[in-house]
Amino acid sequence: MLKMIFKFLGILLLLLVIFLLINFKTVKRLFHSISLFDEDKIVHNFLNMEDLVDTRTLIKSPTPYSIPRNISFKLPETFQSRGETFSVKEYIDYTRTTGLMVIHKDSVVYEYYGNGMEEGSTHISWSVAKSFVSALIGIALEEKLFDSIQDPITKYLPQFKGTGYDGVKIKDILQMSTGVGFNEDYRDFYSDINRFGRFFALGKSFEKFSLTLNREKEPGTHNHYVSINTQVLGMLITKVSGKTLTEFMQEKLWNPLGMQDNAHWIIDNEGMEMALGGLNASLRDYAKLGLLFLHKGNWMGAQIVPESWVQQSVTPDAPHLQPGEHDLSTSIFGYGYQWWIPEVPKGDFFAAGIYNQYIYVQPNKDLIIVKTSANHHFREKDDQSKIHHTYMFQQIADLF
Repeated sequence: MLKMIFKFLGILLLLLVIFLLINFKTVKRLFHSISLFDEDKIVHNFLNMEDLVDTRTLIKSPTPYSIPRNISFKLPETFQSRGETFSVKEYIDYTRTTGLMVIHKDSVVYEYYGNGMEEGSTHISWSVAKSFVSALIGIALEEKLFDSIQDPITKYLPQFKGTGYDGVKIKDILQMSTGVGFNEDYRDFYSDINRFGRFFALGKSFEKFSLTLNREKEPGTHNHYVSINTQVLGMLITKVSGKTLTEFMQEKLWNPLGMQDNAHWIIDNEGMEMALGGLNASLRDYAKLGLLFLHKGNWMGAQIVPESWVQQSVTPDAPHLQPGEHDLSTSIFGYGYQWWIPEVPKGDFFAAGIYNQYIYVQPNKDLIIVKTSANHHFREKDDQSKIHHTYMFQQIADLF
């Protein structure tokens, strides 16, 4: 009897080993997904995503460009946000800042790395990636790879007929105004965005998840942030260009901007990039998108992104896209084409990712600020770090 029990246990163990070998990638993704944001692991994970999940590599430019340095700026001691005063140094530490760069008149005037990040380290962008995707959409439109942002997405991606995206204009997708129902609350285990994370961890495709979403409001009437909107834009780029998102970005942005470091796009089991937030790049290369938009899409005499696209990208053009509290939006921030406008705008705009990733641009001061972070406090109730960061950036800019 004892021999039979040991034999049975041996068979179970063998079956378990076979299962783990066959499903190694899925098990690995599940393991890392469970602990991705843990306080003692979050910094390491954000700096090493390419070791945790499957990625596709963007190769550093054959003609790398190093932003000139003129380290001469000292951060202010304090900043004010909604009636509160914060110590700048303490807030940088509190949000577990891994990188912070201030660029004024095309030169780095302040640079900081911490928590294990170094000059060439890659760090996950989260939704800062959305602003890169928007630039690629502008390039694709300029090159006539598709006809108009007034076209319905189903003209190019017919698989979305009968879903929440059926008939939705590309422009409404760009402006987070699709009317698609989606809960983006990272603090809610059962939210759609966390459901998406589990979908990915189990090895399912981003496209299949996108096809499950339904319509809640009339498109083009209400601003509601839906990360999957950007995933659909990434799918549009791959469809009309005939290239992977990585290949298109390598050709149209990475090489022309002289990116200095290799970067990595997270991909699903079908090889599609996580367009909504899966870019991993260095601080100095994130900064170059800010410089590009500061200069209205022009890079050292070459018009990389159409100037008109840059202007449209950072200009809320409808009531539901305006900053401030109102019934037409679920956010106090204004919105353009995958770029944010501060609560109290000063001609500035910014890209933002969860856990406090930012590319802030203030054209009136000829200035950009780039920040990467692994702020484990982000999921705490009533976290207002996005609001506080925008006011801190504005007050830093005011010193120039």
